[in-house]
Formats: sequence, structure tokens, C-alpha cells
Amino acid sequence: MAKFELKLPKMGESVAEATITNWLKKVGDPIAADEAVLEIATDKVDSEVPSEVSGVLSEILFNVNDVVQVGQTIAYIETEGGAVAAAPVAEAAPAETATHVEAIEKSVAAAVESVAAPVDFSGTDKFYSPLVKNIAKEEGVSLAELESINGTGKDGRVTKNDILEYVQKRPLTPKGGTVEAVVSAPKPETPKAAPVSVNGGDEIVEMDRMRKLISGYMVQSVQTSAHVQSFIEVDVTNIVKWRDKVKSAFEKREGEKLTFTPIFMEAVAKALKDFPMMNISVDGDYIIKKKNINLGMAAALPNGNLIVPVIKNADQLNLVGMAKAVNDLGNRAKAGKLKPDDTQGGTYTVTNVGTFGSVFGTPIINQPQVGILALGAIRKVPAVIETPDGDFIGIRQKMFLSHSYDHRVVDGALGGSFVKRVAEYLEAFDVNRDY
Repeated sequence: MAKFELKLPKMGESVAEATITNWLKKVGDPIAADEAVLEIATDKVDSEVPSEVSGVLSEILFNVNDVVQVGQTIAYIETEGGAVAAAPVAEAAPAETATHVEAIEKSVAAAVESVAAPVDFSGTDKFYSPLVKNIAKEEGVSLAELESINGTGKDGRVTKNDILEYVQKRPLTPKGGTVEAVVSAPKPETPKAAPVSVNGGDEIVEMDRMRKLISGYMVQSVQTSAHVQSFIEVDVTNIVKWRDKVKSAFEKREGEKLTFTPIFMEAVAKALKDFPMMNISVDGDYIIKKKNINLGMAAALPNGNLIVPVIKNADQLNLVGMAKAVNDLGNRAKAGKLKPDDTQGGTYTVTNVGTFGSVFGTPIINQPQVGILALGAIRKVPAVIETPDGDFIGIRQKMFLSHSYDHRVVDGALGGSFVKRVAEYLEAFDVNRDY
């Protein structure tokens, strides 16, 4: 009876691991080819892992909430049928007292060496991401400890999960205190109790997994980047008129709806080519200039959360290609069908706050990018129109562009010039152009 190894499939060039969130099958269950066996989650997207063969699930190697590396075997499937005895995954035995004492002694010894000094990364040639460095500083992880962690990322790099797992498993964490404080703190941290309604009428709802992730990303972004904003008002009357004129023919010919989003994305991609220093990321004291222009677009998920799928090489797409990419990612986001690689590799992000009626906003930067553009609602407003015969008041379609950028590397001149260039492209839109 042959055994098939069900492995965690490759989910994109930048996705190295995933968390198991739910087993859809249990040991002994029959499985058809291409049938989903389990659900997984990366740091952005939930997806399913199907079986490549038909058979019976004979063994499960990981529990729910375990982190699995791409290519690791996660289960075995008997491919020739037959009954398989149910065998639940065994739980790890509790640690022996002696082992626990030994671990405490090792922790104290490490604290003696590292707790007195701040973390200094200048003495190592190894690469650590800004997020890993921040976690190390906040958790009091010394450089010696950091270098001892076996990284599971590309080329053995230490990932966020690697250092968080290390911190979690350390019996005692110094966090910048003295050795005496470490020794005198044997009590483990107790989980924070859920809040209690004072009047009995309030509903207490725990955040779902994605909301917790989003919360962490937002706080981390604000702590990392020096946010500053520039705002500019744009006359998009020509765009509104042109879209009204061609949208029916566009949908009939291309089979796609023509929204304003691809038009705005086209202008942003052009502006990024004009200002390549907006298409960068920051790693410590280094600036990484991105070769490709990959535009992130905020999209709604079925549960109401937002996600940022990415249009790869957006500057190489014409308006039809941009519309197809926008609609495809938006539709798959609503259906919960995004793949992990769909959210990776973004170099700049656009969010449409006007969808919810907002005139403008101050969006938070999507790390490790250095800028994000918010599109406000398009409104009919009275405006001064200049003509050779004089000025007069007319009704125009206008909107605000809100540009948030990282003041560590983007000064006001660059941030303001970039959003002004986007506005210039939009206001110079050719009403006679083909799509």
C-alpha cells in the first residue's frame, strides 16, 4: 500500500511558511484528488491545500496553529485505499522539572552576558530585517542570542516567526532589566483576561486572526515610519465625462467593467517612473531602489477586513490590462480566493477612501514601502474656470489626493512633487483617447 507525502506547496517566491488554521479532514477520512485537506494562513491570506491524489488520510504531522515551512511534509495519504485506523496527533509531554531548572540557569547565564548593554547590530555581517531588529530590541534579545537562532528564511535568515518563537520559548526574558530582576521573577506571564462589561449590556468580541494581524501591522508601521502628509485637489471632470462615454462599449468589448481605479492606477504608475525615489523601501540605514513598479490596491474581504493585493509591473500595463488586473484582484478578494503571492512584493500602495464617502484621509504606510496614496470621493463643486474671455464659475468634478510618506527618506519636496505629478496626469487626461 503506497504512501503519498502531502507537502506544503510553494505559494509564491516570497512566501516561505504558513500557519495551519484548520484540518478539513481527519485521520481515516477518504480524500479525492484536488479535494481540500486543510486550511492555512500566511501573514496576509487564508487558503486551502488540496490533495494531489485520491486515497485515505493516514497520518497528520502538525497541529492547528503550527507553523510549517514550504516543502515540508504535513500529512500522509494511503493511495491504494483500505481502512486506516484513526490516530490523533500526539500532544507533547510536559517538560521535566530538571529540564526546566536547567533552562532557567541557561537563561540567567545569557542575561549576565547581555542584559546590561543595548543591542548593537554593527558587530555582525548577518542580515536582519528591520522588523526582526525591532523585536530584538523590544524583547531584550542580545546580538549573541540573535546569531544563535537557526533562521528558516531564505539563505538561513531569521524571520519574524523565528525570533517570536525564540522569545516565547525563553523561560525568562530580560527586556533590559538587571540580572537580579531576572532571577527574582520566576512567575510566568498570565494571559490577559478578556474585558468584562461594566453594565452587563456591552458585547465583548475577540478580534479575528486577520484583525489581530492588521492591528499589529498598523502599530508597527506608525512606530517605524515618520508619517507626514500632503494633500492636493484635482479636477477630474474630463475623466468622468470620458468614462461615462466609453464604459458601455468598454464592457461590451472587453467583458470587464471600467471603474475609475485603473485610470488612477495608470497615473500613479507613470508618476512613480518619474519619481523613482518614491518606489523604494528602507532597511536600517540603507535605501533599496525597486526595479519593478508593483502597485498595491486596498480591497475588501468577505469579513469586512481590508487586504492589499498587488498589481505586478503596473507600469507595463495599458488601461485595458490595468482594468483586468484591478477587477481580477478585487473580485478574488471579495470571494476569498486570493493566493499568498497575490499580496507579496508591493512597492507602493493606493487606497480608495472615496468608496466610503470620505473626502480625504491620512492612510498608514504599508511597510516596508515609503508611501501610500488615498483617493477621495469625486464631488461636483463650484469652481473658477479660466478662459481667454475671462473667468467664470462652473460646476466641476473634483477630488482630493492624500499622500502619506515616510519622512525618514522622503522630504516634503519629493512627497509633494510626486502627488502633484499624479494630479497633473489626471487633469491632462485626453478625452479623445482610445482605451
